[in-house]
Amino acid sequence: MSSLPRRVKSEAKPFRSEDDELSSFLNLSSESEEEEEEEWEPKSKIAKRPRLPKKNEPKPKKAAVPRSTVARKRVKKIAIKEELDVSLPIASAEGSEDGVHLLKPKEEDVGTNLKILNKKPEVPKKMQLHSFQGRNLNSSESDEKPSTSVPVVEKQVKHEQTEEDFTFDEPPFKRIKSTTCLEGKPVKHAGGNKVKEEFEMNWDIVQALSERTNVEPWVCANLIRLFQEENTIPFIARYRKELINNLEADALREIQQTLEELRTVAKKTHVMMQKLKKEGKLSGGLSTALLNCRTLEELDHVSAPYKTGSKGTKAQRAKQLGLEPAALALLQNPMELNLFSYIRPNIKGLSTIQEVEAGVQHILADMFAKDKDTLDFVRKLCQQRCICIQSALAKASSKNINEKDIDKFQLYHEFSCNIKNIQHHQILAINRGENLKILTVKVSIPDGVKNEFRWWCVNERWRPKHFVKPELMRILQNSVEDAYKRLVYPLLCREFRSKLTSDAEKESVMMFGRNLRQLLLTSPVRGRTLMGVDPGYKHGCKLAIISPTSQILHTDVVYLHSGQGFREAEKIKRHLLQYNCSTIVIGNGTACRETEAYFADLIMKKYFAPLDVVYCIVSEAGASIYSVSPEASKEMPDLDPNLRSAVSIARRVQDPLAELVKIEPKHIGVGMYQHDVSQTLLKATLDSVVEECVSFVGVDINICSEILLRHIAGLNANRAKNIIEWREKNGPFINREQLKEVKGLGPKSFQQCAGFIRFNQEYIKTFCSSKKIELESHALLNKAGAQVAKENQGKKRSKLTSGASQQPNPLDQTCIHPESYSIAMRFLSFIGGNPNDIGKPDMQQKVNAVIQKEGLEGVAKRLNTTVHTLQLIVDGLTQPEGFDIRTDFDKPDFKRSIVCLEDLSVGTVLTGKVENATPFGVFVDIGVGKAGLIPVRNITEAKLSKVKKRRSLGLGPGERVEVKVLNVDIPRLRITLDLIRVL
Repeated sequence: MSSLPRRVKSEAKPFRSEDDELSSFLNLSSESEEEEEEEWEPKSKIAKRPRLPKKNEPKPKKAAVPRSTVARKRVKKIAIKEELDVSLPIASAEGSEDGVHLLKPKEEDVGTNLKILNKKPEVPKKMQLHSFQGRNLNSSESDEKPSTSVPVVEKQVKHEQTEEDFTFDEPPFKRIKSTTCLEGKPVKHAGGNKVKEEFEMNWDIVQALSERTNVEPWVCANLIRLFQEENTIPFIARYRKELINNLEADALREIQQTLEELRTVAKKTHVMMQKLKKEGKLSGGLSTALLNCRTLEELDHVSAPYKTGSKGTKAQRAKQLGLEPAALALLQNPMELNLFSYIRPNIKGLSTIQEVEAGVQHILADMFAKDKDTLDFVRKLCQQRCICIQSALAKASSKNINEKDIDKFQLYHEFSCNIKNIQHHQILAINRGENLKILTVKVSIPDGVKNEFRWWCVNERWRPKHFVKPELMRILQNSVEDAYKRLVYPLLCREFRSKLTSDAEKESVMMFGRNLRQLLLTSPVRGRTLMGVDPGYKHGCKLAIISPTSQILHTDVVYLHSGQGFREAEKIKRHLLQYNCSTIVIGNGTACRETEAYFADLIMKKYFAPLDVVYCIVSEAGASIYSVSPEASKEMPDLDPNLRSAVSIARRVQDPLAELVKIEPKHIGVGMYQHDVSQTLLKATLDSVVEECVSFVGVDINICSEILLRHIAGLNANRAKNIIEWREKNGPFINREQLKEVKGLGPKSFQQCAGFIRFNQEYIKTFCSSKKIELESHALLNKAGAQVAKENQGKKRSKLTSGASQQPNPLDQTCIHPESYSIAMRFLSFIGGNPNDIGKPDMQQKVNAVIQKEGLEGVAKRLNTTVHTLQLIVDGLTQPEGFDIRTDFDKPDFKRSIVCLEDLSVGTVLTGKVENATPFGVFVDIGVGKAGLIPVRNITEAKLSKVKKRRSLGLGPGERVEVKVLNVDIPRLRITLDLIRVL
């Protein structure tokens, strides 16, 4: 570290000051037996103190704590610039709005070398810096500014991936380091990754983040700065890809969560240090131990004895009796130690030699258990050994708990597994059983760890400096034994359990997020009139017929399961014929099987002829909750709540994304142990997934709902409401620039959301032509209004819509970000294309001809931009109008007949749809009323669709698969399946 020489000088004094503190502490110990203990470190560690921070280092942070958020953010940005390593070219603040630049791998093949490198030949060229806007640091003209935008359309990206990108049995974000950068192999740097944090620790946050997430340090440094600048995950994943080495949104989400955890540890550490300093308990050794903590468990272990209300540890009570000098002497100068001199017959704890030895032992054990090197050594030992987690049936469980609940945990009544091999769902199951007091759980650490730990402590780390009498050596050995058994072993168990639980919860949440994404991106069924059916017994089945544009045409209630089925069939047929509806959508709730059988029977008899009616089953999870929500009341005020659920069920097939965003994600029901995990983490992750899906699909600003707008990156409820109000007051938006006129939508919000907002050019042109006269008069009025405002200097100027801003921009219908429009126009000039031909075959031919002739890298070099930006522009120009990334995903499985559970036999081949995915297998709806399970061992790479270019072996909700029945357990309603292929 660069500050190492400075630290060497600053560490000579603390140990002498601790002696002074020790004498004053011993004088005060007799006055209060509840006095908290001071921290001590042996002289053997003095040589290593240069690695520790200066004792007065936290002092400058005191003034930073009470600052306002705005001020703190401004300080952070300046500090980031100052902390960058000199080995990296740094542009002046004039070239960037923020004065903050990001690390970036070299792009020799793209031709993006900056001019600044030529001015400083001594600086390594392995790293380049760009501002967030992707501008050339030495260019003043907007035409020459390379953008950092990157392609996001999944269809294009998939063609660039190879089969080597598969990572067997791992989620996508675990393959990060093996991924090759599309612009060349990223260069790793030893320096230049320093980031200024509000709360400084003895460890570097970039390095710690890299170690925990398995992501390169330069990527972590860039991401920390991007998140500090309040960039959203969808924006980073699409338009800043070269700065993050092409990481996917899931990986970005994991890094963001880990970063928050590290910051939480740092913040709580400094809060604890401030508290202890105020109470006069903070010593140099304790400060160092606290600043070394990387997890909340370590922080709790170090700070527990000093918390207010603590009764004090055995070591603290021994120190209060004045035995600390004896413990120090045993290690430093055992030849002169005489324990008999400490005997005080009238004082409890000092009355006998045995009590004196016990007190010295407790002090030594406490020192051993809080020493960083000692803890690091025992943790390393555990990594090399087989550590097992074991569960057993609790003795008292049968008395107070239901027998059925006990049977649910039958697999874990006598369970043992290596912590390196245990699955995430097993950890969550064991934790639930323990919380219900059905199971008892313990961590088993082999005796070899204890034996090696004892030898190392006595002979290496805590070996006395002089000859030790046998009776004193026995005290030292007993102290090591006591430290391990009473302090170190419980700490290790807590750490293992906490790490396993944390990882399992994260995987559960990430699995929920992946399933939710798959469900939200289900391909919509356009152009059909649909009948939604919410099944029921006593209260009947609720019907709702909706038009291809989601308008409610008719609602009704029919009683199919109360002996009136034939009469109700006539009513249903009349409605279907009246509205020319041939598709029925049935919710999978109560009475679903009976309702499905009813419609399947009528369809087989051709009762609805001449209509060729088909039906599908769709999840109705959350429909009843939505039907009584304020959003539903506002959207369908005159409709009974029971009928609203039928409308929601039909719309889930017509446009799944637009309908499911109305429901709180955790109610959609595609998770695993979702009630056992951190609800804060779950909500944050699922909301982020919804934002990612809505943003990547994009919304038409002139027709989308307020609820859908809320989930666009950079927008929130207030901004979405203001956009709708602006639209209602001023008419439809003509181009993206008009978004800047919306109240509360500043430059940062515009930057984040602009690329995800679409404009239907045909609709805009029609509107503009019909309103041409009005627009001209409006422009004249604005001009006159501007003149009046200029004359009235004292009055507040209002936002005026200029005539120029009323011109439609064909690029607004694409995924190209406005920051790249100048490059897109230069590319159109280069190929001889017309902006009005975007998405047409003629444009595709021109683009393909140029790319085939000069290559993507060559064109990017000619335009002075990056390959990522050019790829995004190419995609935006060539994709047909109305392109939807969801067309690559599966549609609902429509059918005309039904299969019963009794009809199944081993070897039967069926097609079905994935309902839910978990780490232990995939549940598939095969149309028999009970989902079958494909165990994870039956999901292999060879059976997956190569067209979809999977990065992991997981299947997601909505995917159609062909399966073979392996086993049918009718009494237990269990079906085991084997995956044949993905359809």
